[in-house]
Amino acid sequence: MLKKSLWWLFVVALALSMSVLDDLSTAQALPPGTPSKSVAQSELDSLTVKPEDPMDGYSRDKFPHWIDQGGGCDTRQVVLKRDADYYEGDCPVTSGKWYSYYDGVTAYAPSEIDIDHIVPLAEAWRSGASSWTTEKRQAFANDLSGPQLIAVTSSVNRSKGDQDPSTWQPPRAGARCAYAKWWIHTKYRWGLHLQSSEKAALQSMLNTCSY
Repeated sequence: MLKKSLWWLFVVALALSMSVLDDLSTAQALPPGTPSKSVAQSELDSLTVKPEDPMDGYSRDKFPHWIDQGGGCDTRQVVLKRDADYYEGDCPVTSGKWYSYYDGVTAYAPSEIDIDHIVPLAEAWRSGASSWTTEKRQAFANDLSGPQLIAVTSSVNRSKGDQDPSTWQPPRAGARCAYAKWWIHTKYRWGLHLQSSEKAALQSMLNTCSY
């Protein structure tokens, strides 16, 4: 009986350790620079609230992407490699495994993956980027230093389009806390404003965060 109990304890411990490793693997495949809840709250409180700017003159071409990042890789390829559990090929990536954080779907082909701008380019335009130089818009569209780019399924990215959190949030409820933090931190880092309905939605999402 004792041997059987010890065996089951070993099985449970092994399962728990594998679960922890899975969590760590997923956590490592997320954008860099996620702020804490308290920091995100402070940043949200400091953002300017005002009506959106008009879309006059907007074009995705005014946000040049995906640019060369060295070693034969462009920004898309860098994010594909960064966010993969594993991958094969090196610019271009030919296959791999990606956990799409927004919808919880696992994909194995790069063709199934889009690189999402967490704050969409059109949303940035409406929030102050219309007055930026092309060089600054290019830096924003290829921002690898903050939580602005993430590999997700093409279907969930296209369902989002250029919507802000008042009209679109990740369908996986567990993704909404981090998504709010990323959105807030990106707008804060880049000096973009937000509208009142967007702020209310972000606050509601941030309230679900435990830390």
